[in-house]
Amino acid sequence: MQPTLRAILVDVFSYLVPRAEAEERLVELEELTRTYGGIKVVASIQRRAMPDHRTFVGSGKVEELKKLAPEKRANVLIVNHILKSQQVYNLEEAFRPIGVKVWDRIDLILHIFDRHATSAEAKLQIELARLRHMKTRIYNLGEQLGNRGRGGTGTRGGGGEGNTEVMKRHVKERERTIMQKLKTHESTRVLHRTSRTRAGLKTVALIGYTNAGKTSLLNALTKRKEYAAEALFATLDTRVGECFLSHEAGSVLVSDTIGFIRDLPPDLIAAFRSTLSEAVHADVLLHVIDAADPRRLEKIEVVQQILAELGLSDRAQIVVWNKSDLLTEAQIKLLEGGVVVSAQTKSGIDDLKARIAELVLSPRP
Repeated sequence: MQPTLRAILVDVFSYLVPRAEAEERLVELEELTRTYGGIKVVASIQRRAMPDHRTFVGSGKVEELKKLAPEKRANVLIVNHILKSQQVYNLEEAFRPIGVKVWDRIDLILHIFDRHATSAEAKLQIELARLRHMKTRIYNLGEQLGNRGRGGTGTRGGGGEGNTEVMKRHVKERERTIMQKLKTHESTRVLHRTSRTRAGLKTVALIGYTNAGKTSLLNALTKRKEYAAEALFATLDTRVGECFLSHEAGSVLVSDTIGFIRDLPPDLIAAFRSTLSEAVHADVLLHVIDAADPRRLEKIEVVQQILAELGLSDRAQIVVWNKSDLLTEAQIKLLEGGVVVSAQTKSGIDDLKARIAELVLSPRP
């Protein structure tokens, strides 16, 4: 049985970052650790300073954490940032003697993905994302270690370089194999989309920040009973259901997608191309927003940035203010534009269907 992970969370932010934003980042990191499950947060630390190029957290903080970890019986250090290969290497070297693993933000997200994947395709996507994340570290660190070996007297740089070359070759071969398997899955998806087009079925894709309630909304629109949880990244696989709009508009197919999150690297988004392809090829996007989230405006901006990266900024889009059951009437009146719904109580679902029908029936340019 795997021992419970006891984590110290660390974030570093400059004086230019407002304290409220820095605290929100750390709260999100805590939510991520809870989503992973089996992690007990034993300490959360914020440092208001510029990141250190060697260790990110700084040598003084490293020594402080090396004393704190045994006191808290911590066995993993989670840094809320995408670390450079040299920073990871230096931190791992510092904490290895006391048995503490080092994860950066992407490591944590990948571990969460691992736990939530159910289909063969999702598992392949996660492995691809992990390989790409690891590949950068191997390449950069291999170069650094090779240079270090060549510069020393009596050292054997060739041995280190040989090991990294073997790892590079293994990663390339495995990446190629995964890409071939994913192409097979994508071919099947293309056939399904072609069949839908021939049948005249319009498609709607749910997009939004993670934990906005997309799966609950999918269930409300299609009467499916998919697993929905108050957790980040509860959905990794593509889920599609049929939604009857009206006798005039007929039915549409509604698909769920992976939730977006801030600081998600392009490579990680690219690894989930197949689940996002439902959004790329959809006729209408439903941007689902947690209306009760005090940080909703910042999260809306994150989603819009990712949509721009995917080339979807011009796609027909409906803003869906979800979780209205958590708001007062006065708070609901402050919401601008879009459709206000509650996936839990089904309030506003008929209004949303009517809005989708308007877009489906209107001629596309």
